[in-house]
Amino acid sequence: MTNRVETSQRRTDTRQWVVDRRERTRHLIELGGLVQKAGLVELTDDDRAVMLGAFLAIADKLQGDKRDHALMLWRRRGKRTFDSADQ
Repeated sequence: MTNRVETSQRRTDTRQWVVDRRERTRHLIELGGLVQKAGLVELTDDDRAVMLGAFLAIADKLQGDKRDHALMLWRRRGKRTFDSADQ
């Protein structure tokens, strides 16, 4: 019974640092969902070094002179994927 009360109190805690932590956790979970949705976990056999290397390659590309073009292409492809998942 005490566990339920404590769980309820944690969910309704409005101290700013708790709210910030909860928002950050939700954000990180959503980003992890994108990694899963893209199929990266299966395609890399859940090799986190490979995934980090791929993310670093993306970051390098975004620091280059073709940043805007890459963002446009990736955004278009991502939107199409989201739209097809909604149907």
